[in-house]
Amino acid sequence: MLTPQWLDQLRSRTTLSALIGRSVRLQKAGREHKACCPFHNEKSPSFTVNDEKGFYHCFGCGAHGDAIRWMTDHQGLDFMDAVKELAAEAGMDVPAPDPRAAKAAEKRDTLHDVMHAAQDWFVQNLSSPQGEEARAYLATRGFDAHTVARFGFGYAPEGRQAMKEALDKFPEPMLIEAGLRIAVENRDPYDRFRGRLMLPIEDARGRVIAFGGRILTKEKMDAPKYLNSPDTPLFDKGRTLYNLHRAAPAARQSGRMIVVEGYMDVIALAAAGIGECVAPLGTALTEHQIEMLWRQVETPILCFDGDTAGQRAAMRAISRALPLLRPAHSLRIVRLPEGLDPDDLIKARGVRALEEILEGARSLVEVLWEFECDSHPLVTPEDKAGLKARLIEHVEAIQHPDIASLYRRELLDRYSEFAFPRRENRWQGGGQKGGGFTRSGPRGKWNGRPAPVPSSPESIDRLKRRFDAGSGGGARDALSAAVLAGLIRWPSQLARHAEALARTPGLDPRFEALLDCCDAEDALESGALGTILTENGLQPPGTAEYSGLRFSFLHPEANEQQAVSDLAQAIDLLVERPVLEAALAQATTRFESELSDEAFAEQQRLLKRKLEFDSRLRQMATRQAGS
Repeated sequence: MLTPQWLDQLRSRTTLSALIGRSVRLQKAGREHKACCPFHNEKSPSFTVNDEKGFYHCFGCGAHGDAIRWMTDHQGLDFMDAVKELAAEAGMDVPAPDPRAAKAAEKRDTLHDVMHAAQDWFVQNLSSPQGEEARAYLATRGFDAHTVARFGFGYAPEGRQAMKEALDKFPEPMLIEAGLRIAVENRDPYDRFRGRLMLPIEDARGRVIAFGGRILTKEKMDAPKYLNSPDTPLFDKGRTLYNLHRAAPAARQSGRMIVVEGYMDVIALAAAGIGECVAPLGTALTEHQIEMLWRQVETPILCFDGDTAGQRAAMRAISRALPLLRPAHSLRIVRLPEGLDPDDLIKARGVRALEEILEGARSLVEVLWEFECDSHPLVTPEDKAGLKARLIEHVEAIQHPDIASLYRRELLDRYSEFAFPRRENRWQGGGQKGGGFTRSGPRGKWNGRPAPVPSSPESIDRLKRRFDAGSGGGARDALSAAVLAGLIRWPSQLARHAEALARTPGLDPRFEALLDCCDAEDALESGALGTILTENGLQPPGTAEYSGLRFSFLHPEANEQQAVSDLAQAIDLLVERPVLEAALAQATTRFESELSDEAFAEQQRLLKRKLEFDSRLRQMATRQAGS
């Protein structure tokens, strides 16, 4: 039995930098070694190896582990194979496992023998006279002899007992457990695959663990077109990606991984020279499969058919990916022309047409927005509110706080532009620069109604109560004050940033009052707002409250286009700050309670981000003030 003490001894006898250095070029950096991360593409090294602590860590993608983890995640070995290989190098004997584990391992090894024998039999059948129909089908697909041999095509003949007779050296219960035969009560077992073109499904080490079969007789309307092995001790369809053992090396060369719907698509693309392709096996892409893809590349491409079923499959994959998103790891999506799968597209338009589609792969957030806009009518206000609710539901599924915040901002910006389009000359009497309105007549009109008098006792009293309620707390710092002043000066930006500000915790209560008075539909003019704020003790731009940060959007001669852009950057900082501070506090608490290397690394990563945030704020202020 492998005890924790024995595993610790194995790790201590393994020099991690020497182990990793066999496949990654390491450079000495103080007490550590550094390199470009082997788990994701990067130009500057963020991957470190620490021999003293016995772990590696990437500050870019979060990959972390010890010698055993390296062997399983990077070399593709299972746990026991990794332990055995490391133990052999360290001169240690692997303790005998407990009887139950030994029996399970022995069973798996024996089942591998069964699957290997079945594969050999299927291949032999393909070249025999009874495999003529299967060979004819392969010819119609355009697969050459090299492709047929490389992917191991075979043939399962008709007959309910053919496999039992061919593999008679293996007992029947073993054939049933391997998924090759089906046992039914009160009837003799029979072969699962009959009259089908066969294709082996292999694990990450290239061992046959299951089969897929395509029916050849069109007259059999009661049988599924494609039939896969059931889950067995060797095969878990939710944890297996077809062709991964071939695609992984190709992906390391090309820097991309393509996910298609089925194994025939994979083979068609490989035959056309695109080898970095995998496919799920009869199910939607699972969380485990997404993690497997991210071990190869940071942003795999989902290439599903352009029909409704293909788009539903893409959305199911997106829904499962959202909670897993982490920095630099996402999905990209391509949509094939409707009615065409990858093989059809290549045959009709050539490989270059498919490459152009792959080059135009869109981000997850773009596809999410487009799908939700197209999934329901967007005519009435209720329809549009439903769109917003669906978008927020997706955002709330994202676990990473920074990514969730950025998705919320991106999607709500798109929603605001859609639901509240900017209207030219919307105010009676014309518009004015900055987005306010010009009153028409002595009282003016506001959307066809009498405009409120900014300095009336009623409005001043209402605003004063709001300002007084928030005067004792909140984030009344220079950045908050500058953003408030910027929104007062450029009221047209309130609608764009209202959602992000409304959902940001800990903001000065004056923001709420400002948004109430200057919402997307009923915006007061800048001069009127300045009067209200001055009469209620809120200092206008240029005074001492924010004199330390002289942002360009407060400059009297600021260009509107540049000022609006700079104001948006300042609001991004304001929205990001509480999220970053909360994450840092949580990481610090975790590190203090766990004292683990992983918790320490996360705390240091967030501390680095906090320093970068402060630097961005200083640079923005000084650079823009100077300009």
